[in-house]
Amino acid sequence: MEDEVFVLRGNKSSDQIEVYDNKTHLLKRRLSVPNIRGFADMTASEHYECVYIVDHIAGCIHKIHVKYSEATRWAISDEPLSISENMAHNVLVTCLFVRKIKEFRSHGELLREVKLPVEVNKPRHAIQLANGQLVVCHGGPGGQGHRVCLLTADGGQIVHSYSGEAGSLPYHVEVDDNGFVFVADLKNQKVTVLSPTLNFIRQFGLASEEKWWPWRLVMDMVERRLYVAAMNDNDLEAGRVVVFSV
Repeated sequence: MEDEVFVLRGNKSSDQIEVYDNKTHLLKRRLSVPNIRGFADMTASEHYECVYIVDHIAGCIHKIHVKYSEATRWAISDEPLSISENMAHNVLVTCLFVRKIKEFRSHGELLREVKLPVEVNKPRHAIQLANGQLVVCHGGPGGQGHRVCLLTADGGQIVHSYSGEAGSLPYHVEVDDNGFVFVADLKNQKVTVLSPTLNFIRQFGLASEEKWWPWRLVMDMVERRLYVAAMNDNDLEAGRVVVFSV
């Protein structure tokens, strides 16, 4: 799986996952997610050879074994929004409206619930670092309280934070193996790069005359490539993946 890129197509009724070669970017095969209703986020696990998809409408996580195309799922009691895998190969599910991060084993056993501070309103996505600390992007409508925060391992305290420019909406985060944080700024149509202590380093856009919103981020640590899934401002069913060398 280390040589493959998975793309989720939310506007398809079957074969919703496309699998590409990460060097040639040629399509290799397709996978189906049975009985899926919503397409909020996806992450892949090389350890378990599977992908996890967040179904925010059905309130569950779908797990697809990429080799055998076996599909299972488990329910989430609070509406899930996004997902990531930590160093223990457990999955972290971010629940927007209850300000919680839930940690599950690969088969769906709930290990813990992390209640986030009041200041971390509307959490969009969370990544757990090797030291246990959490990187969370959050913010509600109207441009209020939009930040990226570094939290203690128990989620109880904010260690560092980055607010960004006015009108920003940090929607998804990725962290490389040196601790640098990449942030998809949906409103400003840019990717922001932060230091491990969340100090601003630089920004880059999607280099297009059309309005593309950076929606999801995935880092290929070996090839040092950042994959940015983007939506079109004029057609929400249109999408593309932009690849950057970082």
